[in-house]
Amino acid sequence: MTKISIILKRIFILIIIIILISSFSASYNSLNLDNLAFAVAIGIDKSTSNKLKVTFEFLAPSASSESGGETKPILNTVECSSITNGINIMNAYLGKKVNLSHCKLIIFSEELAKEGISDEVYSLINEVQIRPSANIVVSKCNSKYYIENSVPSLESLIPRYYDIFPNTSEYTGYTCNATIGDFFNALVCNSCSPYAILGGINSLDTDSSQTQTSDDSIIKSNESPITGNRATQNIGLAVFKDDKLAGELNAIETICFLNMRKEVDTFLVSIPNPQDSKSKIDLYLTPNSTHKIDVSFVNGSPYIKINFEFSGKIYSMSKNSQYLDNDILDAISDSCNNYLKDQFSNYLYKTSTVFESDINGLGTYALSKFTTSSEFNDYNWLNNYKNSSFDVNIKTVIDSGFLLTQT
Repeated sequence: MTKISIILKRIFILIIIIILISSFSASYNSLNLDNLAFAVAIGIDKSTSNKLKVTFEFLAPSASSESGGETKPILNTVECSSITNGINIMNAYLGKKVNLSHCKLIIFSEELAKEGISDEVYSLINEVQIRPSANIVVSKCNSKYYIENSVPSLESLIPRYYDIFPNTSEYTGYTCNATIGDFFNALVCNSCSPYAILGGINSLDTDSSQTQTSDDSIIKSNESPITGNRATQNIGLAVFKDDKLAGELNAIETICFLNMRKEVDTFLVSIPNPQDSKSKIDLYLTPNSTHKIDVSFVNGSPYIKINFEFSGKIYSMSKNSQYLDNDILDAISDSCNNYLKDQFSNYLYKTSTVFESDINGLGTYALSKFTTSSEFNDYNWLNNYKNSSFDVNIKTVIDSGFLLTQT
């Protein structure tokens, strides 16, 4: 090897080393944690002076956080023409780069949702840092006010609270684990419609006489009979037609929604007492694996048959209860069947004829009735869903109580 070749080789190696050092240095400077501001929630409202008003919730360590205590939320709001511009303006204001990889919650105000949120959802999904598992909420108040009052009673960490509350759907059925990824998929889907968690504020100023009801199952966010500190509520569902808010579902309607999608493990219902028309019986129900949904067509209109089976336990007990008597148990089962049939039927016709929104994804059951996907697309399921008729059949087997069987 000549001397010139050796020199050229060394120069080549030196150039590679310089390039590598420059690359890692730039990466370090841009990704250094000290240069990032992690947002745990984003609130999006309608602006009067611009298109949007975007609120970012950051967490700053408090004095006690060094020993594992709580962190202090910091809210910053920017008025902007788009979410992307809002993030860019916030970067300049903070002197740090806003990072959305830890964002747990995305809140849209009811006012903005009624006008359509497809642009905002597309922008968020296109943001590589946003996780599809981030939950989406439609708030009955403005989103900034919702975030300000998201103060968990039993959790010291706000991100932990944002993680936990959607999972209550598994054992209450009063809300759902609605994510931005699911919303986007439904937005571009031709056989289903989007939905979101319905949020609101438990206001101490609310007149309790206006929200008081004898039926606990029809409550929803902003209307629940909870007294205590002002805090967020997440009860019910926000229903969309395309990208616009079409209406709201209350607690029992959300239970129906989750059963249709097989996303609830157990839930509580209060049914009329067959032995006393002035009282009710609380039942703890578990859906059986025999849930069946079938879609066919009659004169071009969808005919949807629902066959659901539940097993249950009597949760409420009273003096002189006789819950070992087979005739009484059969009467309770019949009462439960009639109650659930009414609830499911009312819910299905509400989503189809009032909201014209297939949040149940029943269009996916209709796909097999068409020879090709083009044929299904030509049928325009989302437009024809409002013409659906429903045949609901419910079978419930009640097996006494948990510990007490009679008193």
